Amino acid sequence: MTTLPDRPNTALLVVDVQNGVVDEAPLRNEVVANIAALVDRARIAQIPVIWIQHSSEDLVEGTEPWQYVPELTRADTEELVPKHYGDSFEDTALEDVLAAARAGHLVVTGAESDACIRSTIHGAFVRGYDVTLVADAHTAGDKTRWGAPKPEEVIAHTNLYWQFQQAPGRTAAVRPTGELDFTST
Repeated sequence: MTTLPDRPNTALLVVDVQNGVVDEAPLRNEVVANIAALVDRARIAQIPVIWIQHSSEDLVEGTEPWQYVPELTRADTEELVPKHYGDSFEDTALEDVLAAARAGHLVVTGAESDACIRSTIHGAFVRGYDVTLVADAHTAGDKTRWGAPKPEEVIAHTNLYWQFQQAPGRTAAVRPTGELDFTST
């Protein structure tokens, strides 16, 4: 269980599923469809859905690349957390949003596996959250020209190592979309 007192709830994080982030990601459509399914299930189970949106020199606020993909629509009642760093907690209101929701368990989806997803799951874990990474609901762009592994290998490696993450009083898990049932969390 989470090390955060009085945080029995779960929240779904949708991190940076923006046009300019996932436009050339492998399995883009499948990943976005899985995230959409999770958003629908979370809403039915009344689990908070929290949207994270990155801004930078490459993702200028208000531009088409900065916008969330059209397949995903945030409800007016769902929190939107703007960010400028990889870790979704860094210099944002995310912790306050999660505290208000009494969320101690985070289910994490989005992009990019080797950047903002990795930073966010580690950032959450060291802050005391239980973290479930959705194996087939995160993706990464191709950075092989800079010496990185192929995107599919980055995704697989992130899933592999996260399932073995350990710390006192916290849990780390990796589950596919089909195994997530928000009614039992």
